[in-house]
Amino acid sequence: MPDNYDFDPREERSNTDWDRLKSKFKRFGDKTGWIVIGLVVVIYLLQGIYQVGPAEVGLVKRFGKHVRTVNSGLNYHVPPPIESVKKVNVRAVRKIEIGYETVSPPPNPRYREDEAEALMLTGDDNIVHMELAVQFTVIDPELFAFNIIDPHSLVKEAAEAVIRQEVVKHEVEQALTTERAEIASNALDDLQRLLEMYEAGINIEAIKVQDAKPPEPVVPAFDDVTSAKEDKQTKINQAEAYANDVIPNARGQAAEIVNQAEATKAERVNEAEGDVSKFLQVLEEYNRGSQEVTRRRLYMETMEEILPGMDKVLLTQKTDGSSVLKLLNLNELDGGSQ
Repeated sequence: MPDNYDFDPREERSNTDWDRLKSKFKRFGDKTGWIVIGLVVVIYLLQGIYQVGPAEVGLVKRFGKHVRTVNSGLNYHVPPPIESVKKVNVRAVRKIEIGYETVSPPPNPRYREDEAEALMLTGDDNIVHMELAVQFTVIDPELFAFNIIDPHSLVKEAAEAVIRQEVVKHEVEQALTTERAEIASNALDDLQRLLEMYEAGINIEAIKVQDAKPPEPVVPAFDDVTSAKEDKQTKINQAEAYANDVIPNARGQAAEIVNQAEATKAERVNEAEGDVSKFLQVLEEYNRGSQEVTRRRLYMETMEEILPGMDKVLLTQKTDGSSVLKLLNLNELDGGSQ
């Protein structure tokens, strides 16, 4: 064998395999072989047919690079390994749980607390136990699928960070009672801005405070403080209710007294003005020369005013010219009149 001849066993094995394949084709005939090849090709091409659900979009990748996005329905792509498709549900509302974990879903839900996630520091150096649910949807499926590795972990870690930053701005009592909704609202805005900066293709739908309470070891002390504050507020409310009842009554009585005084004043002024007017009329008549008539008129008017309320005795002169009664028994006239 010449020295310049290089023997390759692989080439000999390849030629042997090819010869064996050709012999099989010859055994079945050339036509049958082409049918088999055609069936293999058809089966391969059929692997590119796929269905995209009503709530989904399909992201078609060619050699790992995103080339197009398709909507719901029956679609086709070149079979793997050339092209592949990644389906993303863009209508589902996904949920992240912070501080707790759902063990079994409804209708008989069971939950397990996660103290490591739930304990948060407040602005007055206290600790609260908060459990929250973060709901989000996909608004950009391409960013959601290709720009972040683990969307759920990203949302959870980012949500924990912004919620802790928000809780530390409030005192413990506020975080547990009056400002829970404000904490959730501000955290939602901060989380949305953070995810937009990450280009995650995610929209935060809601952050809900499922539970907020003091840590388990200090619950009795916290309940005592809360009870004392409630008693204080109850007494304040009772005092305010009493004041709201007494003050309007006092104001009403004062207004009634003032109104009565005003009415009495007006009555007396009118009466005085009437007396003055009457006196001036009499004076005018008197000055015109009817002094005797005026005096008699004044006498009669005065008698009309004073006699109705007095006991009276009438002395009459007999027609036979005799004088007035010689004897008048006053004891018999006590309380009566003749």
